[in-house]
Amino acid sequence: MPPLPVVPETITVHLGLPNSNAGNITIPFTSYIKNVASNELYPTWPENALRANILAQISFALNRIYTEYYPSRGYDFDITSTTARDQIYVLGGNVYENVSQIVDSIFNNYIVRQGNIEPLFAAFCDGAQTQCAGLSQWGSVALAEQGYIPYAILQHYYGSNINIVFDAPVGENVPSYPGRPLRRGAAGQDVRTIQQQLNRIRRNFPALPAAPVSNIFDAATEEAVRAFQGIFNLPADGIVGKATWYKIKEVWGGVKQLSELASEGLTITEAQRVFPAVLRYGDSGVGVRTVQYYLAFLGFFLPQLPPITITGTFDAATRDAVYAFQSYSGLMVDGIVGRDTWNALQDDYEALIRDLPQEYQAFVSEIYPGRFLVQGDSGESVVQIQRNLQRIAQEDSAIPTVPVTGYFGTATAASVRAMQRQLGLDPTGAVGPIVWREIMLRGSGL
Repeated sequence: MPPLPVVPETITVHLGLPNSNAGNITIPFTSYIKNVASNELYPTWPENALRANILAQISFALNRIYTEYYPSRGYDFDITSTTARDQIYVLGGNVYENVSQIVDSIFNNYIVRQGNIEPLFAAFCDGAQTQCAGLSQWGSVALAEQGYIPYAILQHYYGSNINIVFDAPVGENVPSYPGRPLRRGAAGQDVRTIQQQLNRIRRNFPALPAAPVSNIFDAATEEAVRAFQGIFNLPADGIVGKATWYKIKEVWGGVKQLSELASEGLTITEAQRVFPAVLRYGDSGVGVRTVQYYLAFLGFFLPQLPPITITGTFDAATRDAVYAFQSYSGLMVDGIVGRDTWNALQDDYEALIRDLPQEYQAFVSEIYPGRFLVQGDSGESVVQIQRNLQRIAQEDSAIPTVPVTGYFGTATAASVRAMQRQLGLDPTGAVGPIVWREIMLRGSGL
């Protein structure tokens, strides 16, 4: 899920109960809310009552979308059309003009608890035939007739500790799954998200081992994932594929009660991104350097890509290389490194490593293996790191020397951290492409 809610351009509605074989329909979000409001409410109600109810309906739908309530349970839709589970949607139903106008004016406003960012699970019922803990539709009419404004009506039912978010951004409804499995050696925002969610789940399931939030998919994270998979009857391979990703999301949302009125809530601190969602012209930093590393390496073998220098700044040359790579990979050519371009860079790099031309096979151990190397790893890539760190340590006393064992233990991690501090990087002790490149260059005396 994104750090802050985005009002989606479209919503996918299942025209029946979740397990029924009814079809799905994908429609504009505004059309959905207009249909729901026109079939739940009477157009003759006072405008303040209509506005309060429509805000509740918007918030309810956005909560389903933001928490991925149904996708995390294996469904291919955002919400159902039935009041047994959600709110009514009538295929081909009439829309009242005054309701339509209200929706157009407030469709990207929604309710939140103060201090939380997720749209409130604004439960409601008619208040006549059915009663619930949330908003009473007929009761809201009585309050509006007494002069209550929409916000006061909502406070009456949901409590004084609510706010209204106005003019939320509108965008594409993008699934949270990163598009490729996360496994040992992965790094970045998606790994951080999984670590945070597993640690919150651990409070309710203490058998889970801790997964320290390191942003690196290390041995501790792998152990926590494997334990989670064992508890919830998933193949215990320690890899976060789509099924595991959404099961973690489902359980995390459940223990935090994000789809209940009495939600624990999600704070902006919990949801903030440490790593940017996209990289574009003018950006700088380690993320840009990583993209440049992949582009430079791929460009050595792919004549379609122009040469590129690793500078750490997303300059015009980098943008041209991204344009060329996107065109080569059949992606939308926009010069921006988002999820699809990033995944394609990693996929192509890994494929090239696997199928390296014969004349380069003798140097394969000197090439970044395509994944972060972390404590507990072993093999020829670790040997290369240790050999070069030894050479560096002979010239630089600030870098601890390490034995060449082929096993990535605490001594190797300490030496890597010292190197990272010199580079101004987060001292994680894990070797990604930028640290790898620096170790290889300095170890060879370049």
